Amino acid sequence: MLVRVALAAILATTPVAHSRVVSADPVDTTPHVLDGIVNSITLVGGTVVVGGSFSEVADASRTHTYTRDNVFAYSLATGHILRYFAPQVGGPVYSLAPGDGGTVYVGGDFPSVNGTSTRALARLNLFDGSAVRDFRPGVSGGMVTTLARRGAQLYAGGDFTRPRAALARIDATTGATDPAFAVTPGAPLTPTLRVYALALTADRLAVDGNFTTLDGLSRPQLGLIDVRGGGAKVADWRTEAYVPTCMDTFPSYVRGLDFAPDGSYFAVVTTGGPVRGKRLCDSTARFETYSRGERITPTWVNKTGGDSLYAVAVTGAAIYVGGHQRWLNNPLGHDSAGPGAVPREGIGAIHPLTGMALTWNPGRERGIGVKAFLAHSGGLLVGSDTTRLGREYHARIGMFPLP
Repeated sequence: MLVRVALAAILATTPVAHSRVVSADPVDTTPHVLDGIVNSITLVGGTVVVGGSFSEVADASRTHTYTRDNVFAYSLATGHILRYFAPQVGGPVYSLAPGDGGTVYVGGDFPSVNGTSTRALARLNLFDGSAVRDFRPGVSGGMVTTLARRGAQLYAGGDFTRPRAALARIDATTGATDPAFAVTPGAPLTPTLRVYALALTADRLAVDGNFTTLDGLSRPQLGLIDVRGGGAKVADWRTEAYVPTCMDTFPSYVRGLDFAPDGSYFAVVTTGGPVRGKRLCDSTARFETYSRGERITPTWVNKTGGDSLYAVAVTGAAIYVGGHQRWLNNPLGHDSAGPGAVPREGIGAIHPLTGMALTWNPGRERGIGVKAFLAHSGGLLVGSDTTRLGREYHARIGMFPLP
């Protein structure tokens, strides 16, 4: 079914609060990614930018196919693919962030852009795909997996070793490292230190990864950093929720996180395997941002019963979660539907207050799972590795509009 996108959505540049749950019927105007996987989505004015690991895209009608190297852009209002934005990004894109002046920040695992050595992080012009030459971040020694921007500051996380280990704040214009930000993750659960996800409010930066310390303070897999006034100090906020181990194949298992629009709470999703008990493997958990202390516990937990979650988006009306899950409300499941479980194939929505699954149930082909959400004033964009979304063909990218 074709649903028109409101003009207000076209003008959105950042996620906003929703007063209601999005429709379960995707719009018909989104393009299709014909191979690979979508890892990240951002919105620059009225332009959607999509990053991942892919080589071909097609318009909504599938009449025109375009070669694209791991990133492309299209009009949110019409779905028309930007013909002249076709940068040659030489490896997977894992994260995107909007830039000023019609630009986008691109983070990933690539050695070059447009044939020029550019490691892991670049700023590109949407007009023609060229790199902004004055942006020189100096990231090396690994990849960028996550980006978060506020004003003149751009935060980057990953497994890079320079300009800082796994986590850095840089100047959004020049790429220069901010010396005022020196918070260092440490004591990782695997040989390579990695930050998986970042989320940002006006005064807090949430960080998750395989670390167990931040600046030497115990912060197992998850921590908050006070960034008020351009500073950087590990907040008095610690949880032991992610200390217990899951399956041996998942030594670290915290993946996606997102703040509520007002910043008062945030949600965290995990992988980990079908492990019973109180451990937060394969779960969604809500935490209160301004709680203080050493043993902060989740406000609530919703478990899938053994299937991984990778992405989460908090809109106020709902907490959308995505992965390759089969169920929600399933604390007693063990790769099975336990008492009270509700089927939510590959995508679902949770009530922010009760922690229970909402009735919203569009479904999607499970595959590896949802890796990207982007909430904006007109709806919810979804990126994954499969082609069925809301019982329709929407290859790897789709959008649920606000009704």
